[in-house]
Amino acid sequence: MQIVVPKETVPNENRVALIPASVSALTKAGLDVLIERGAGAQCFILDEAYEKAGAKIAPDVDALYASADIVIKVRAPEEVEVGKLREGCSLICLMDAFFRLDLVQQLAERRVNVFGLEFVPRITRAQSMDVLSSMAAIAGYRAVIQSAELLPKYFPMLMTSAGTITPSKVFVIGAGVAGLMAIATAKRLGAVVEAYDTRPAVKEQVESVGAKFVEFELETEGAEDAGGYAKAQSDEFYRKQREQMKAKVASVDVVITTAAIPGKQAPVLITDDMLEAMHPGSVIIDLAAERGGNTEGAVAGEIVEKHGVKIVGYTDYPSRSSVHASQLFSKNITTFLLNMVKEGKYAIDLEDEIVKGSLLVHNGQVVHERIKPLIEK
Repeated sequence: MQIVVPKETVPNENRVALIPASVSALTKAGLDVLIERGAGAQCFILDEAYEKAGAKIAPDVDALYASADIVIKVRAPEEVEVGKLREGCSLICLMDAFFRLDLVQQLAERRVNVFGLEFVPRITRAQSMDVLSSMAAIAGYRAVIQSAELLPKYFPMLMTSAGTITPSKVFVIGAGVAGLMAIATAKRLGAVVEAYDTRPAVKEQVESVGAKFVEFELETEGAEDAGGYAKAQSDEFYRKQREQMKAKVASVDVVITTAAIPGKQAPVLITDDMLEAMHPGSVIIDLAAERGGNTEGAVAGEIVEKHGVKIVGYTDYPSRSSVHASQLFSKNITTFLLNMVKEGKYAIDLEDEIVKGSLLVHNGQVVHERIKPLIEK
């Protein structure tokens, strides 16, 4: 059974799906590993390190795909890669399937078995496979570092002979994995941190990492789905939320937004009039910019300025920490793959909750219960 790892082709994607330490785990399980030459270069991993771990280096990308039984990647394949995938092979990666329905259909037509890592269920047995959480933690950390660089103030309180510097105030919206890491990082840098989430159940988690939990007068029953993610709310809910949030964002120096709804565009939480109320020089890091953003005027991949407030819409924070992001991703995807390997043989067990929950395409058919209805529309 040949596992292949191509070089990522999406611009500015510096991660690699497999590091040498994980190669060793796969070869010990009886699998062969083939790496495209230079696949780990952006993570400072030499081809020789892969070979030392037991992998082989493909002479070219065509030879790589020609021998593939299982293709593991970070990002979904681009058009040129789709054409190289063999019928009957398996593809494991972050598919972004809700927003790539045409690609899912195309892969089904090529009879490629497709797993979307974003659909790994949030159950105890799958925690070590949770790519979304691994990458979100990095994004939360990098968001704070980015804001500290752009803010024209210190984060910590400083008492000097020239006077006392008051600490910066940071407000984090959304207390998922990214939000909690952002809170902890801002706190370590010395900021005064507050956080808000529509799910009251996360209050204890917010306080445990050093922030004050902000509560608005809103009806929050049913704000969380069975998987622990925030659910989309009504337009009236968001209107009332924005009214109460305006005063809060006007009083802080940095806002970090992380509110995302799986399969939907991000809710707009910070409107233009709220930006106008903020202090000039303030910074917003919008981690939902790839899906439209939580901030009115956010642009994916760019920094824009409105009313003197910088709005950062970068979408590649994990890639900017390529070494550790690849290390975590590699561990997640290797554990996911080995869950389907028994005695050196790979099999798709549809009775396994993890397999069934993440399988998008099987034997030429779109099978995922949330994606299939969207394809059939």
